[in-house]
Amino acid sequence: MSMQETASTGNGTRRAVAAVCLAGVLALSLSGCAGLFVPAGEGEPAPTPSVSQTPGRVQAEKLQPGDLSTAPPATVPSSAPPPSAATRADCPSSGLVVDMGEVQAALGHRAVGLTLTNCGRKSYRVDGYPSVRVLDTQGEPLPVKVNPGSSYMGTDPGPKEIMLKPGKSLHSLLAWVSTATGGDLIEGDALEIAPAPGLEARTFPLQGSDVRLLDELNMTAWRTALPQ
Repeated sequence: MSMQETASTGNGTRRAVAAVCLAGVLALSLSGCAGLFVPAGEGEPAPTPSVSQTPGRVQAEKLQPGDLSTAPPATVPSSAPPPSAATRADCPSSGLVVDMGEVQAALGHRAVGLTLTNCGRKSYRVDGYPSVRVLDTQGEPLPVKVNPGSSYMGTDPGPKEIMLKPGKSLHSLLAWVSTATGGDLIEGDALEIAPAPGLEARTFPLQGSDVRLLDELNMTAWRTALPQ
């Protein structure tokens, strides 16, 4: 065999070996990728989270002055009529107002119904009790205990988170109670009542009623219906 033929044969052998090696490398590469799983959606842009408003929250045991922070209310088209409760002239800046009903009597017991109305334009999460203080003739607080709980006049089921929408109301029952260790009764001139501590309060005179002498008061949590 000539040197030219030998060189040709050598080149052909090297090309065959190279082809075999290349095929082996490709086979190894493919077999390695066969066990690699890519999670669906990986590498794709993450969806933009939606922005939701956080309505206010009224919680008697947690709320402090200035804590009633809420997101801006949704824009209302100019043609949409405002909630009927928003027309109240006495609606405070918080949008929450308390009213006190007539004194109820039963077998020597006394109670009044309290109503919390959303007179504003945004919803609130309410979870807790009213804030109640007894005032003297000078408007100063008197040492009368106000307890969360049941009474002869109504059962307290405890606080529950409720969404209070504009124009809607919640209810609580404030009852006069006497205790064995109460001692001498205290004469009060008025009740100062707010939706929760730190919110605007209203004063309700007790003059002309038979509930000016007090030992302790029990109140139920805000609920959609007046406790029975």
